[in-house]
Amino acid sequence: MRLVLLLFFISSFTFTGQAQDEEDLLSMLEDDQSTNYVSAAFKTNRVINLHSIENTAGGVLDVKISHRFGFINGGLYELFGLDAASIRIGGDYGITDNITIGFGRSSYEKTLDGFAKWRFLRQSEGVKNMPVTAAILATSAIKTIKFQNPDRENYFSSRMYYTYQLVVGRKFSNIFSFQLSPTVVHRNLIKGPIEKNDVYALGAATRVKLSKRIAINGEYIYVLGDPLAPGYRNSFSIGFDIETGGHVFQLHFTNSTSMIEKGYIAETIGNWAAGDIHFGFNVSRVFTVRKNKKTISN
Repeated sequence: MRLVLLLFFISSFTFTGQAQDEEDLLSMLEDDQSTNYVSAAFKTNRVINLHSIENTAGGVLDVKISHRFGFINGGLYELFGLDAASIRIGGDYGITDNITIGFGRSSYEKTLDGFAKWRFLRQSEGVKNMPVTAAILATSAIKTIKFQNPDRENYFSSRMYYTYQLVVGRKFSNIFSFQLSPTVVHRNLIKGPIEKNDVYALGAATRVKLSKRIAINGEYIYVLGDPLAPGYRNSFSIGFDIETGGHVFQLHFTNSTSMIEKGYIAETIGNWAAGDIHFGFNVSRVFTVRKNKKTISN
């Protein structure tokens, strides 16, 4: 009987050890088969003016205040642009990690704007190996400033503008990210034959990380096809991201006054060579509205 009990205990420990080894092996295999999603290619869902490949996380509200002072070539009399200002206040909300909607109001032309953004590809390594992140952006805007000639027959549709954009980018390293943004802007009402209802453009943007909390961003938007209407120029912006806990401050210089797509893509008037440069900033503050049950590894 003692021999039987001894054999029983030995076999129990043996099977327990084998089961533990099998669990450890399965755990190692699961780790090897996991998917690692790339995050923080850009610090927020905006580069400067352009939307970035980043999305607002599901259940998170991102409140944004964007400010552009006047042109710095106004000199000391205009305090290098500080006497004038254009502002946009808005909020972006993550319905899911891959779907973001947003709404804002700009003082420039008293414009209301809204957007929806769907990230359908996400850069990852492991079981799912995807080299880029890609998203589709659709925006609409309503210019509410009074019509210049109220006596003529004016239509509400004349106030409407639309933008459709594909954003494709990649985080090449912890330091460098790059993206392209082919875009079409549609304006229902234009000033005359010097302008076109549909404007096609290609935006390019990059981020270079300087330290844990500071990065330099740059973006350039080239209008394709026929040259821009007289007085309009391609948008160029450069600036810094500074992260301070729950806030991200974006300080930048740009020749674009408007902070919505139809403005900074199709109607930029500033000439960098002549000093038509706005100093401005974006301030982003996030609030968790609801907890996101699904956690994606980064």
